[in-house]
Amino acid sequence: MTATPTSAPGLAPAAAADPAYRGRPGAGTTVALFAACYNDTVWPGTPISTVKVLERLGVRVVFPRKQTCCGQIFTNTGYAAEAIPLVRGFVDTFAAFDYVVAPSGSCVGAVREQHHQLAERSGDAGLVREVAAVVPHVYDISEFLVDVLKVTDVGAYFPHRVTYHPTCHSLRVAQVGDRPQQLLRAVRGITVVELPNATECCGFGGTFSVKNPDMSISMASDKARHVRETGAEVLVAGDNMCLMNIGGVLKRQRAGVRIMHLAEILASTEEDPA
Repeated sequence: MTATPTSAPGLAPAAAADPAYRGRPGAGTTVALFAACYNDTVWPGTPISTVKVLERLGVRVVFPRKQTCCGQIFTNTGYAAEAIPLVRGFVDTFAAFDYVVAPSGSCVGAVREQHHQLAERSGDAGLVREVAAVVPHVYDISEFLVDVLKVTDVGAYFPHRVTYHPTCHSLRVAQVGDRPQQLLRAVRGITVVELPNATECCGFGGTFSVKNPDMSISMASDKARHVRETGAEVLVAGDNMCLMNIGGVLKRQRAGVRIMHLAEILASTEEDPA
């Protein structure tokens, strides 16, 4: 399923073609960036940071411009029939690529868990086959770096005290395990402190936070309290929506804690600090 150069318009130059990148872990590898619609709309710095990290390692990154939502929000709120066209769009967009990389454990988890179910529901045997072919090639950025490129030290520099929140979907659905922590611990200058009760939900849960605001605020407040207990300067996670939820509480509390996506820290260097 290797993509040709014309499979998708490039987001950035083909780093693998530059002699300076030869010998790097990702040299000769092409990936399609699955930005995730909420990142593309609200947090474009996250997919941009993802590209920076991948290109630093010699990977050629392309951005298929026809990509859109993976359908998770429709599926989670009971609109499965409306999500099926988005599944068709996803496989049509990414079928040509050997690797599809996303800075979102939640969206990667949704593709893995929900796309099979939705394809079966559609009754379209062709779509079932296409989903089965594409889904195994979809990776969270932490999985791609650790499992495919076999690297944990990506050349990052971030001299700050951080704590990591493993989001529910990245931990339980995408099952990224401790890969994000492996990457963080390899960052030069960083101090990583354990977050108490780290695996507890932050209270976002997509529309859960809208339908159950009081409970969501209570859960986010508990999470924010644990973050403050660590003395961390920065809270890091692999999903921006969860960071938004916790970060909103921290901001109202004037806690002075920054929220940052994992990719942003990995993109940080002495020459270009985050």
